[in-house]
Amino acid sequence: MNRRIVLQAAGLAAAALLGAGTVQAQAFPTKSITLVVPNPPGGVVDTAARLASDPLSRLLGQSVVVDNRGGASGNIAYQMVARSPKDGYTLLASYSAYHVGNPALFPKLPWAQSELAPVGLIVAATNVIAVHPSVPANNLQEFIAYLRKNPGKVNYASQGNGSLSHVGTAVFAQVTQTQITHVPYKGSGPAIQDVLGGQVQMFITTPPSVLGHVQTGKLRALAVTSKTRHPMLPDVPTTAEAGLPGFELEAWVGLFAPAGTPPEAIARLSDALKTSLESPDVQKRAALQGVEPRFLGPQALAALVQRETDHWGKVIKANHITMD
Repeated sequence: MNRRIVLQAAGLAAAALLGAGTVQAQAFPTKSITLVVPNPPGGVVDTAARLASDPLSRLLGQSVVVDNRGGASGNIAYQMVARSPKDGYTLLASYSAYHVGNPALFPKLPWAQSELAPVGLIVAATNVIAVHPSVPANNLQEFIAYLRKNPGKVNYASQGNGSLSHVGTAVFAQVTQTQITHVPYKGSGPAIQDVLGGQVQMFITTPPSVLGHVQTGKLRALAVTSKTRHPMLPDVPTTAEAGLPGFELEAWVGLFAPAGTPPEAIARLSDALKTSLESPDVQKRAALQGVEPRFLGPQALAALVQRETDHWGKVIKANHITMD
């Protein structure tokens, strides 16, 4: 009898522990979540984070606070998230160029892709080849001709060393056999100010940084780097239409958590992100910002990271692109 009572008590205790664990998993999140952005405010990464943060807050029942941690080509933010507690309360809005390009650009990274667990893709965005109106070129072919006649005299902005605007413009220079001077900034916000002021004449960047300035005539868009025209810039040709076929650049922003975060938390975050991106309000806001909500789940995002890491590693090596 005593043995039976002991066994029953043990069984009840185990059931209680299992139930507590289930309740704890279902309760996630129980406090606010920090969404770290590896760039200053402005630009596609910040735009994506803020598109997702409000609907995620409503769906999860907890605040999702955007924390901009720019600098060091994203490495400060990536290291911070990679080393954060593995509980789902510190997340990263990861910029594709940093995520898949930095491993090829930096001999010693303070973080590794394996330290970040994919949650879901947030947005994708084409790039716009934009120039200051003072540049004597009305189309892409005229601009390329101008660059060839004036080697090294045109400056181009980037969001920082290793950003897609840096690597992409370096590839553009290689493909067009031109010489352009790189001027790195700490994010799109600071970069666009000097482009608007004419101190820097060229910027290849995602639509959120330049859309309004192109529409008001403060900047001239020569082409978009996608297979189809951008709906907010219907009069701007694609690079293929502008005489530069094969030159395509697409940026994406994905949501990542520290590797080792409980699968239940990853699943809850991923499901909430998918629902958020399907919201008509988010779809409308994204269109106005010039980005495309494009959800991919954790496995599909992991596959995308692998493909693009291989691709951009080869591009960076083939074009001898360094962080110097």
